[in-house]
Amino acid sequence: MISDADCGYNVAVDEFRDRQFPMLKDSIYLDHAGSTLPSKALMDAFSSELTSVLYGNPHSGSLPSQLSADQIDDVRLRLMEFFNADTEDYDLIFVANATAGVKMVLESLRHTPGGFNYAYHQACHTSLIGVREEAAHSICINNAQVQKWMKGIDPFQHTAPSTTLFSYTAQSHMNGQRYPLSWAKGVKQASHSTVYTLLDAASFGATSPLDMSHSEFAADFVVLSLYKIFGFPDLGVLLVRKSVQSLFDQRKYFGGGTVDMVVCVKEQWHARKSSTLHQRLEDGTLPFHNIVAAGIALNTHASLFGSMHVVSKHTAYLTHRLHTGLENLRHGNGRQVCKLYTDHSPSELGTGPVVSFNLKSCLGAWIGLMEFEKLAIIQKVHVRTGGLCSPGGIATTLELEPWEMKKNFSAGMRCGVDSDVMNGKPVGVIRASFGAMSTKADVDNFLDFIREFFLEASPPQLQEDVQENLPILDTLGERTLLCVKAITVYPIKSCGGFAVPSGMDWNVRAEGLAWDREWCLLHRGSGQALSQKRYPRMALLQPTLDFDAGVLRIIYTGSNSLQSVSVPLSADPSQLEPSVQPTKSRVCGEAITAQTYKSEALNSFFSEALGVPCVLARFPPGGRGLSCRLNKAKMQKHQQADKAQRLLPGSFPDDVPSPPDSDSELQQPLVQTKILLANESPILMIHTASVDALNEAIQQHGGLATTTASFRANIVLGDSSDSQQRRLHAYSEDAWHKVRIGMQTFSLLGACRRCQMVCVDQETGERKTEPLATLSKTRRFNGKIYFGAHMKHDAPIVSRPSRENQHPTIRVGEQVIVDS
Repeated sequence: MISDADCGYNVAVDEFRDRQFPMLKDSIYLDHAGSTLPSKALMDAFSSELTSVLYGNPHSGSLPSQLSADQIDDVRLRLMEFFNADTEDYDLIFVANATAGVKMVLESLRHTPGGFNYAYHQACHTSLIGVREEAAHSICINNAQVQKWMKGIDPFQHTAPSTTLFSYTAQSHMNGQRYPLSWAKGVKQASHSTVYTLLDAASFGATSPLDMSHSEFAADFVVLSLYKIFGFPDLGVLLVRKSVQSLFDQRKYFGGGTVDMVVCVKEQWHARKSSTLHQRLEDGTLPFHNIVAAGIALNTHASLFGSMHVVSKHTAYLTHRLHTGLENLRHGNGRQVCKLYTDHSPSELGTGPVVSFNLKSCLGAWIGLMEFEKLAIIQKVHVRTGGLCSPGGIATTLELEPWEMKKNFSAGMRCGVDSDVMNGKPVGVIRASFGAMSTKADVDNFLDFIREFFLEASPPQLQEDVQENLPILDTLGERTLLCVKAITVYPIKSCGGFAVPSGMDWNVRAEGLAWDREWCLLHRGSGQALSQKRYPRMALLQPTLDFDAGVLRIIYTGSNSLQSVSVPLSADPSQLEPSVQPTKSRVCGEAITAQTYKSEALNSFFSEALGVPCVLARFPPGGRGLSCRLNKAKMQKHQQADKAQRLLPGSFPDDVPSPPDSDSELQQPLVQTKILLANESPILMIHTASVDALNEAIQQHGGLATTTASFRANIVLGDSSDSQQRRLHAYSEDAWHKVRIGMQTFSLLGACRRCQMVCVDQETGERKTEPLATLSKTRRFNGKIYFGAHMKHDAPIVSRPSRENQHPTIRVGEQVIVDS
């Protein structure tokens, strides 16, 4: 028996576990909440029983069958005593698992006249959340909302129907947080309508005594898993308060063993069994061998561990030890190794034997779950990672907004599929959980494992590590500082831009800046992507990225009475045409496969604004693997070193035309990198010095100066306001090789070829002659006009990940260093 005297530990437990759980030898087992293991004593006793006693189908009158029936009745009663459930108040129904018990409750409410409302706590298991799909109305609530409900503020007070089901968990299976068992009573007493309560006690009941006889306990339905308590058998139970058993009267289906008479020839009639609720609900032949095993499990559990109070005390001690150990782990630079999500501070309810966390590097980067699991597997460390079937808990804990979760889904994240860190946030957690057979050695060995593989005792300095993959910059002889003057993304191709607010970190992806050109407008007839070159009014469609609401909002600034429309930032499948029928369209002459939106109101908004029949379509990052596009930009011949040197430091001579490029000169090979709906490259950059030089040339001929908006650049670079260094000359970007913006490095891919689109006024949607007229005289090479530069983000190759290279961002105002 495990001893927990003084909340301490008995070294004999190690020998005990080697005898009772030999499959765990040389392993670190911290996944009790996921898959509790049966003891050797239990399996030996069960094997002995089945090889010495004959059990038969309990529906028969033979002696083996009656023996099974007696055992079923006996185990049912003993389990109710184990949970302190009074037989006068509750009935126990055997089900396949806890989820089957939840579905049985749903079945009882399915035929409620007018349907039912459903409120579920955010810590609920996925199996409880699924009930919402058959409810008339549903809502996910948190602790504060439950408290309001108990004060009489019903979340459905203005909503029909009048019947409500409230579900919550006694203990979060994600982080061990416990919730008051008295909530059921408080909610029912405060409600003016009919409220039923469903308690998920599977996680709580695995290591703690469940007292259903307590005066504050009032749940109508309780589901538990026997394998989580005993390790075997794989069986669940549903306990139903007898005062609500009439809910099952409308249940239509019946199976063998639940009816006393069935007429099916010439007439259709049946009579259900009516003496007990479990007789009416346990369809077909019960898993009587499993139920026999449950009786043996009760005996074995008591003989090995004493009582659930002992198990609870033991696991609480181990949980505290692990939590404290992880909390105290520090890298050599003082940063914490673990981000803990389990609150182990003293409380009236206590905390379950669960510790959830994620790992971080010495530079603040998240350690991916895949990387952790690879090492854990080879070291025989058994823990659970991922979303843990706790969508509400994961979203709250990791601060994942609904649009972010849908965005991750669109990018390929799936349950059971390896996913690490997406958009700078982890998508799951590491969960260590304890049970009766857990040992102090499990805790200490696990802490040693974390120290050995994830604690960086002597990390390099941050600046050194960041510079590990940066180029040698500033070859002009002195440190020349620029800064980012503006960052703009164009969510819908050829429509208006969204100016990134100053001070906001903006994510940089392989395909370019986050949210840049993910959407486009397609002609209904040809499937061709619309462009400002033909439809200049597209500039008047002004987008706003509303991250709080999780939507892309578009306002038309033209003269008609159109208001605005919104689409989810996530690729909500319900709003898109089925992926099995993708839209074939063309962008810049290139065939793509995009998904169009189904909403006629949405598509009519754009069609009316532009005066052309069109639909909104989306081409998410990665292109869904159907038609991924690649960068088209390349270094032009005029950008070769010898010519670039001749052209620096200023713009082209006013009196001598630019020499044509020689056909014999070689061009730099095309850099292969992914893009979304941009014309040529992931990112377009312009230099304010070049804009100023161009405007001088325009004004010399009596024209009006142009704005940086005309060039629809993603990044505008200019002199730092506090810079005392010399200024980089106009068009010097032709010779730049790399630029560093803050901590991020970008490679230049070549000059941007310009067309008449730069003549569209981005505020009015009107066409003008400038700046293309002057560009054609000052920036023409071999018959083509160039202004600005294409570039891509360079993914760093460093020995240790940091937050900066794991989640690369840039912001307005950051300093820029140029390698030319």
